[in-house]
Amino acid sequence: MERHIDINDYNYELPDERIAKFPLEERSASKLLVYDNGTIRESRFASVAEHLPEGAMLVFNNTRVVRARIIMHKASGARIEVFCLEPHRPADYERAFQQRGESEWSCIVGNLKKWKEGEVGIDFSYRGECHTLRAEIVERGTREHIVRLRWSADCTFGELLEELGRIPIPPYLNRESEEIDNTRYQTVYARFEGSVAAPTAGLHFTPELIAQMRERGFGFEEVMLHVGAGTFLPVKDDNAAQHAMHTEHFIATRRTLESILRNIDRVVAVGTTSVRTLESLTALAWRIKMEGTPATERVIGQWELYDIPAEFSGREAVQLLVDYMDRSNIEQLKAATEIMITPLGYRFRIVRYIITNFHQPKSTLLLLVGAYVGDDWHRIYDYALGHDFRFLSYGDSSLLKVDR
Repeated sequence: MERHIDINDYNYELPDERIAKFPLEERSASKLLVYDNGTIRESRFASVAEHLPEGAMLVFNNTRVVRARIIMHKASGARIEVFCLEPHRPADYERAFQQRGESEWSCIVGNLKKWKEGEVGIDFSYRGECHTLRAEIVERGTREHIVRLRWSADCTFGELLEELGRIPIPPYLNRESEEIDNTRYQTVYARFEGSVAAPTAGLHFTPELIAQMRERGFGFEEVMLHVGAGTFLPVKDDNAAQHAMHTEHFIATRRTLESILRNIDRVVAVGTTSVRTLESLTALAWRIKMEGTPATERVIGQWELYDIPAEFSGREAVQLLVDYMDRSNIEQLKAATEIMITPLGYRFRIVRYIITNFHQPKSTLLLLVGAYVGDDWHRIYDYALGHDFRFLSYGDSSLLKVDR
C-alpha cells in the first residue's frame, strides 16, 4: 500500500524568540492550552486537574536522561564530542551501565573529520586519583558509529557518565548545557537511565502537584521508553511517509496494564513517548491474538498498527496482554517500537487524552498531534503563537481532549 503525507502541510512559522531557552523557575507555573473537542482556552499547568475527568489515570514515562555527551581530545588537541545513543555490547541498558573498564556504544561523533583513526581521550580525577578515558571507533556508519570506550577508574559506565558526561539538551536551544539542566531536564519521577532526550511533557509536574492530584482521586502509572536522538531528526522528504522512524525500547508492567484495563476510558498519556508506548501495546496484543505470542523480539514496525482491524479495541488488547502475562507468570513486557502515528488513518485505541508540549514544524511529533486532533492542530498552534505561549522542550504545555 502506497502512503503519502505532505510534510509541508505540517509546517508553521516558529520565531526563535518563541523557543524557551531555559525553564521557568517553578515547573508547574507554565501556561496550559486546553483543547476540548474544538474549543480552545488558556489555563495554568498547576490547574491541569480541573480539566481532566474525575478519576482519570495519568501515565508517565519514567525514563531518566543520561549525561550522554562526552568531550574528548586528540593528541593534536582537536576537540571531539562522543554522543552515546544506545549500548552496542552489551546491548542491554542495565548491563551496559554496570560495565566496568570497557563498553561499546552506538554514538554520534562531533568533529568526525578530525578523527580519522586512532584514539581520543580525556584525563579525569576519580576519588582523588588521576585516570584516563580512551575511545576508538571500531565500526563506522553513515550517521552513527560504534565506539569502544575504555577507562582506568574502578567505576561503572553509569558512574563514569555522571563524572564526565554532559546532559544532551536539544540542539535547537543553541547553547551549551548548564548546571540548571542537570535537574530541570529531568522529570521529578525519572528512575531508569537510558534516554538522550527528556520526555518533556512531564517536566511540568512537581511532587506537590502529583500529591494533590492523588488526594483528589487521580491515578498515576508508569511505562518506560528510552527516548533516542531520532526524536530530533527532521522529516526531510516531502512525503513524510518515507521518513524512517527510529527504534525505541520500552517496558510496560502488569500493574500498569491492569490499571489501564480498569480505567480504559480515562487514560491520559503524559507526553508523546507515553503515547507511543501505550499505542504500541496494541500491536503486541494483536500478535497474541493471531500468533499466540507477543513476539517481543520483533520490533513493532512503523506501519504495523495500521493493519490491525478497527474493531480490535483497546480493552480487548489490554485484556489479552494481561491474560498472557498471567499465563506466562511474568511481571513486565519488554519490546521495541518504530511506530509512526500520523493523520493517515491512525486509530487511537488506548490513549484517550494527551498532555504534550508544542513541537517543531515538520516533525513526526506534530504529525502525532495532527493524528489526534485533525486539522485543528493549525488552530491550536495559531492560538499558542498569538497568546505568548513558549515552545518546545522547556516551553508551555497543552492538554488535548477528543471524544472518540
